[in-house]
Amino acid sequence: MKKLNWLFVWVLLGVWACDTEEAPTPVVPGQEVKKAIVDVMREWYFWNLELPTSVDLAQYESNEDLLDAIIFKPLDRFSYLTTQQAFNNSFVGRNAGHGFGFAFTAEERLFVSFVFKEAPAGKDGWERGWEIIEINGKPIASYKTSSGGYDFQLGPSDPGISNSFTFRLPDGTTTTRTNVKAEYQSNSVLDRRVFEEGGKKVGYWAYQSFRATAGLSPTRSQEVQNSMEFFQNQGINELIIDLRYNGGGSVAVAEQILNYLIQSSNTGKVMYTNKLNSLKFSLNETENFNKIGNLALNRVIFITSRGSASASELVINSLEPYMEVVLIGDNTFGKPVGSFPLSRYSRTLETNNVELVPITFAIANSQGKAEYFEGFPANFRVGDSPEFNWGDPRDLRLAAALQYIQDGGVSGRWANTYYKPVWEMIDGFKGLEQEFPAY
Repeated sequence: MKKLNWLFVWVLLGVWACDTEEAPTPVVPGQEVKKAIVDVMREWYFWNLELPTSVDLAQYESNEDLLDAIIFKPLDRFSYLTTQQAFNNSFVGRNAGHGFGFAFTAEERLFVSFVFKEAPAGKDGWERGWEIIEINGKPIASYKTSSGGYDFQLGPSDPGISNSFTFRLPDGTTTTRTNVKAEYQSNSVLDRRVFEEGGKKVGYWAYQSFRATAGLSPTRSQEVQNSMEFFQNQGINELIIDLRYNGGGSVAVAEQILNYLIQSSNTGKVMYTNKLNSLKFSLNETENFNKIGNLALNRVIFITSRGSASASELVINSLEPYMEVVLIGDNTFGKPVGSFPLSRYSRTLETNNVELVPITFAIANSQGKAEYFEGFPANFRVGDSPEFNWGDPRDLRLAAALQYIQDGGVSGRWANTYYKPVWEMIDGFKGLEQEFPAY
């Protein structure tokens, strides 16, 4: 998670603190970037006291190898390096690729799980629920790795790269499409609608990533505002938020969503608190709720999976002290820590276009709950069913959520559908791409 608006505060400190002559790591020609990475980590890394006391820069072939060697492995699965442009583009939805995701059923059948409307896949008419039976002329099983995961060998996300996909459509027919990767603007909202259940109006919101809308200040999402105003105008009594493929994103957008969801009576109360390392203790910050709109909810039901991470978990954790929060699907990923990019604190990193994004803070809710590295457990475990399109009442997790609203529980027949996927899309990515997983 990255709270982008912090950057404008901290850059005013006026310190290029990581390029000091007192740095303990010696530098030799050609190792300047690696030295800068180590120096910045010593200052800002959340687990800075766990860093090696000395680092031989020359023994690492790449910047990535260096970072991987020095991070606090027992807990840090998240710190990464990227470029400044890639980081900035991702948080406002500027992408390149085919623009879709996929998920497995219990039988290891592979389905399109979501599609971005303006991406090449979206413009070609792909939909959630299409079964992928071949990629580049080879059956899906042939891409299985020795570790039990999958490597579909689609290549980098660079525009111009093409791949062919053979689909079995919901009507039983098949079609083969060649799709060329391109740059596109992604949408975070995959579906929104209202169900009538037991005399109640139930909002359903499938939300894929916490991305801000470029150009808006303060940082926020126009898609979020439009969706929440839609639900307000519909007069919903209950809300189901589908985060099953949401790897996280902007903390500022998570705050925006939380301020729509919270009750008016809790305005001014603690949303969450950030804790930095001991060198940056003075920069610790508590964010309070500030109600937006007129939604009056006593509970929120979340559809979750292991792909629900970072800002998704921040929303769940922040709401728990104030209302009933129900998780249906599977346990979440487990990322109670966050990051912000650090290149602007190092001339060397900035001029070499290296964006360092290590874990820099932990997050606690108003009750101090902050240690959820194992993820939040689902209240009701229910299997995924990517063979059904958004809003289809045959979708197992959606059906279970609607039953919970109507009956106050989930029947055993839904629990019996649970399976642990052999591989999930979030497993196929690292770093920035893991926060915004898509192909």
